[in-house]
Amino acid sequence: MTTERSKDDTTTRWYFVAVIALFAVISIPMATMGAVAVWKNDSGTTTVRTTTVEVGLSEFKISGNLIAAPGPVILNVTNNGTVAHDLIMTNGPRTELIQPGATATLDVGTLAAGTYEFFCDVPGHADAGMRATLVVSSAAVANSHADHASTAVDYAKLDKAMSDSIAKFPQATEGKGAQLLAPTVASDGTKQFDITAKIGKWEVAPGHVVDAWTYNGTVPGPTIKVDVGDKVRLVLHNELPMGTDVHIHGIDLPNNMDGVAPITQPVIEPGTSFTYEFTVNKPAVAMYHAHYHGEMQVPNGMFAPFFVGQVPLPAGKTISGLAVPSDLKIVREIPMVLNDAGVIGLSLNGKSFPATEPYAFKTGDWFLVHYFNEGLLTHPMHLHAFPQIVIARDGLPLDSPYAVDTISVAPGERVTVLVKADKPGTWVWHCHILNHVESDSGMFGMVTAVIVS
Repeated sequence: MTTERSKDDTTTRWYFVAVIALFAVISIPMATMGAVAVWKNDSGTTTVRTTTVEVGLSEFKISGNLIAAPGPVILNVTNNGTVAHDLIMTNGPRTELIQPGATATLDVGTLAAGTYEFFCDVPGHADAGMRATLVVSSAAVANSHADHASTAVDYAKLDKAMSDSIAKFPQATEGKGAQLLAPTVASDGTKQFDITAKIGKWEVAPGHVVDAWTYNGTVPGPTIKVDVGDKVRLVLHNELPMGTDVHIHGIDLPNNMDGVAPITQPVIEPGTSFTYEFTVNKPAVAMYHAHYHGEMQVPNGMFAPFFVGQVPLPAGKTISGLAVPSDLKIVREIPMVLNDAGVIGLSLNGKSFPATEPYAFKTGDWFLVHYFNEGLLTHPMHLHAFPQIVIARDGLPLDSPYAVDTISVAPGERVTVLVKADKPGTWVWHCHILNHVESDSGMFGMVTAVIVS
């Protein structure tokens, strides 16, 4: 009996080990990029279980070995970036907005062999590069590891793309934004500015034309400039398909002129107008933009500079070792509006490199720059060779101006800097978040140049 029990125990034990081993093989976690779990069913045929594909989101790229077998597919989507992203399948399901560091699961259903397009639906992110294709193919899955291992970077191609993109600068495009708008002056001296909100074609980069949300057909809209003590009348005519308003950001206004519909005023409905009237009582570096559905209207182009008077200049002072002459003469005042979202995307004054404007000076010229951040991200603006003397923030003059080579401008912020062009050459001027200015396709986005002769 002992011998029989030993044989039975041994047989049972080996059977159990075999079953466990088989079960382990069957159920090995294969939720890596493009992996597929398979097993034999009762009829002896092979059944494909759900393919789980790991997808990474960042600024501005969708990464991962985007391969799946025909059948049920789930995407495990992780935001490796610094801002919120989502992922949507063209004509299919989508994730919720995924915060930085978070992961979401997207069940895209049962897919037949073919290719499927995905993109980030946050305004401007798809145009900045967040598009990808999922390949559904049994053969592709079988070869995915070998293909992935053998993929080589074509560095020569990358070099050529960068050189070719830079060689195109500056390249002309239709339209120029932020141009000074002359007022109509009433008999009592009131300065009236008529602004029309409408959707129109805007060429962000050569050949890249978008349906922009504009003021008077340009991005940025017209620059408004008035003097301290002026009576101002701004009339907004709405030709958009939805309601809007105008918030003048950075100027002290009566509550009923603050431009926050429907709290301080009625919504300006399509086909109607609204008049803002106020007196400006102190200098300001401000901007005007939509506030009603601002998440849509502002990134898509509805923003512009608004100046009252002049920021005091630190003439005759020495700042961080830089002597500012007492007879300081500003040869050019540059409004530079930053954006990173919407149909406009990564841009300076509504244009993306190589369509950004270069700025030419003679050696010894002084110029003034007003940065306006109308985007969703902070942008560290870096000017090669020349210190930027920060003289005002949000239009408020600093008691102690200081010099930097890179100045961070947060969303909604205005920063005014004074620069002396004292070194001949062509000098790059750009956002120092490097994927806001360069990609595999070369230079783009938030970059221009100062040219000193």
